[in-house]
Amino acid sequence: MSGPLVSLIVPVYNVAPYLKQCLTSIQEQVYRELEVLLVNDGSTDSSPDICCGYQRSDSRFRLIDKPNSGVSDSRNLAMDQAAGKYLQFIDGDDWLTPDAVETFVHTAEATGSDLVISHFYRVAGDRVARQGHIKREALLTRREFAEEMMKAPANYYYGVLWNKFFRRSVIEANHLRCPTDVDWCEDFLFNLNYIEHTRLIAAVPKPLYYYRKRTDSLVNTQANLRTAIATKRMTFEYYKELYQKLDLYEEQKANIYRYFLSAAVDGTVSPLSPKLDQIPLAARQNDPRLFK
Repeated sequence: MSGPLVSLIVPVYNVAPYLKQCLTSIQEQVYRELEVLLVNDGSTDSSPDICCGYQRSDSRFRLIDKPNSGVSDSRNLAMDQAAGKYLQFIDGDDWLTPDAVETFVHTAEATGSDLVISHFYRVAGDRVARQGHIKREALLTRREFAEEMMKAPANYYYGVLWNKFFRRSVIEANHLRCPTDVDWCEDFLFNLNYIEHTRLIAAVPKPLYYYRKRTDSLVNTQANLRTAIATKRMTFEYYKELYQKLDLYEEQKANIYRYFLSAAVDGTVSPLSPKLDQIPLAARQNDPRLFK
């Protein structure tokens, strides 16, 4: 297969128990025109050794070592070195569906969109549920997307980086990077900055990413109440500025304030949700248990 180069960015910090599943899911992508930037953020477990193994066996993988300085700095360093037409972000404890990159590339190329957003699977233990807000295949203007976003302003679907596909030229032209002065919600701030510079956004109503819910993740261990309030206030200002530029602020003011008062929502996985090994069949049959 020949097509535009895609840069996959994987920040790595002490995720050894999960990392092989993540990197194997990248290695086995149907779409092959990849460079994989693995940024080891000063891990103290065997994560660097695992990364080295993939680098030795697959020339598309490249390990970048640095002292521990946080996930935003890791992503920024990778963006500085990325060569792809498109950027995709993956957390080292999550993994991709085999057709994830292919679907993103096809959608971006066919629509000319600056951003592609997809559904995802939320995984808790051996159970999984499908998550996603825009339920239809759609090509939206920036204003139309902003109006959709205000229907669920604190939803992970809009806030995270990993269910999205970015055009690197937009990032470079506007000197966009992840903020390094916050430990929580930094991906949402990046997204809001990026959306401001988009023209068209494509929604794919198909899960392409497995998000592993962990109680010991950085988000859960670092986001204390004081941090959460301070970051919410900062994010609110980003939201307000974006919607003022789109002449939507007065119309959406109540929803923007609702974001400030609401908690981040990543969906739920019930005991009745399908098990992971049931997903291929359940997805083909459009199993309603996947939608929680």
